[in-house]
Amino acid sequence: MLEQVSDGTRKITLGADQGYQEEHFIAGLGARPVVPHVAEYAVTSKHWPNWRHAEEREDPGFPQSQKKRKKVEQVFGWIKHAAGMRQTKFRGRRRVEWMFQLAAAALNLRGMQRLRLQPV
Repeated sequence: MLEQVSDGTRKITLGADQGYQEEHFIAGLGARPVVPHVAEYAVTSKHWPNWRHAEEREDPGFPQSQKKRKKVEQVFGWIKHAAGMRQTKFRGRRRVEWMFQLAAAALNLRGMQRLRLQPV
């Protein structure tokens, strides 16, 4: 998928959670023009070393990437908690997909409730 997004001339970023903080994954991104925005473990040890370089940590887009990642996680958290999708009662891909789309539409309507018409 990275080859489809990147044109090979400019650097792109890739955000990921802590589970992707693996040596071969970070090295593979370094071989391409990709800056890893991978969340780090709070405490590094010999079992969970930090494979990112200092210049990758200081990338100005990293905090922005983490904020966007949090927003995505909040959406999925709301769908699991409030919309009851933690464990679906439906079977079959089409039915589960329909329920997920219904929950996402409900979340959009919830957000639209805060919009106000501006006087012209």
